[in-house]
Amino acid sequence: MVLTESESELQEGDAAPAFELPGTDGETYTLESFADGEALLVVFTCNHCPYAQAKFDLLNDLADEYDDVSVVGINPNDADEYPEDSFEKMKAYVDDGRIDYDAYLRDESQEVAAEYGAVCTPDPFLFANADESGDGEFRLVYHGRLDDALNPEDEPTRFHIREAIDAVLAGDDVDLEWKPSQGCSIKWNDAGD
Repeated sequence: MVLTESESELQEGDAAPAFELPGTDGETYTLESFADGEALLVVFTCNHCPYAQAKFDLLNDLADEYDDVSVVGINPNDADEYPEDSFEKMKAYVDDGRIDYDAYLRDESQEVAAEYGAVCTPDPFLFANADESGDGEFRLVYHGRLDDALNPEDEPTRFHIREAIDAVLAGDDVDLEWKPSQGCSIKWNDAGD
């Protein structure tokens, strides 16, 4: 396990990079799949990392509580080296209820993680729906920590992501310092780590 902090090159107001990825439910998802919502929370995550596991419940709760926000987990890890992150294991985590996001997607090629500049799990990106036409134009409003619990065993006292989501839904600017998320490094196919 290599502890890494997020450092994406996406800036506030940047458009969400497009993707077309398979979900654990057998569907294929794109940004347009979430165009009905006011916001889209994309979290690069995985099954095996203790930092990612520590946020499963929070992400499940967010998906359940916010009807106008889509919570999407994307797993880009090299499943050959980390079999716990295979698509089959992802499906098992959804089937047994450990993961109950709006969608849990597989980024086998790792191209989507690279486009977003994701570096760790979890690495969350919150986008506001910038287009009423329903074509899925989302703009970045927050990239940072989900909460203030930096270690898997810590209990959070502040939920940065809830503050950001609440601001978006209220039509306000997200007035939060973008403190980097931290977790296990993404397991790139050629990284050997």
